Amino acid sequence: MSMVGPNPSRRISVHQALGGGQVADLLLWNKWYGGVVTLTSATSFWYLFERAGYNFLSFVANVLLLLVLIIFFWAKSASLLNRPLPPLPDLEISEETVSVVADELRLWVNFVLSIARDIAIGRNFKLFLQVALGLWIVSFIGSFFNFLTLVYIGILLSLSAPLVYDKYQDHINEKLCVAHRYVQMQYRMLNENVLRKLPLPLNKEKKMQ
Repeated sequence: MSMVGPNPSRRISVHQALGGGQVADLLLWNKWYGGVVTLTSATSFWYLFERAGYNFLSFVANVLLLLVLIIFFWAKSASLLNRPLPPLPDLEISEETVSVVADELRLWVNFVLSIARDIAIGRNFKLFLQVALGLWIVSFIGSFFNFLTLVYIGILLSLSAPLVYDKYQDHINEKLCVAHRYVQMQYRMLNENVLRKLPLPLNKEKKMQ
């Protein structure tokens, strides 16, 4: 298994790596007000549901009730005072949006199914170890935080990690190279000491031939 590590001398465009669109501008704080709004909204939601103990269903119901009341009284006052009605957009989901979401979901589902097929039918032991290790790490982290806190931490990392990497890319690449060489060395030791001693079906077939 060949592992290609990061090149510390090669500098990449983080903005282009993130897609080069509005999401990249948001994550790199090119438009600071977008980052401020996202960070403030995420912190407010996390505080309401995690610290204040507010119920999510009650929060959604109260927000929708407030919006319905505002629209209702706005429409009533507009008809009495000969004012324009509330400028509501078309409250419907287009077929194009549904198709895009369905295609994206199909790609992720097929990717997960391909991994399951490689493990169950292809008997890819290395992939099995990687998936098992990844799930164990997620389970270990999840034992310390609930789902909402993990989402909030993910938002904080998304708004900070790309910006830090873009500013200190050279130093980070150098440290990543050192870490990559260490992981590659440990992987080779594991492959030599453990994986080659396991009675895998592939090894049996080679011996029979």
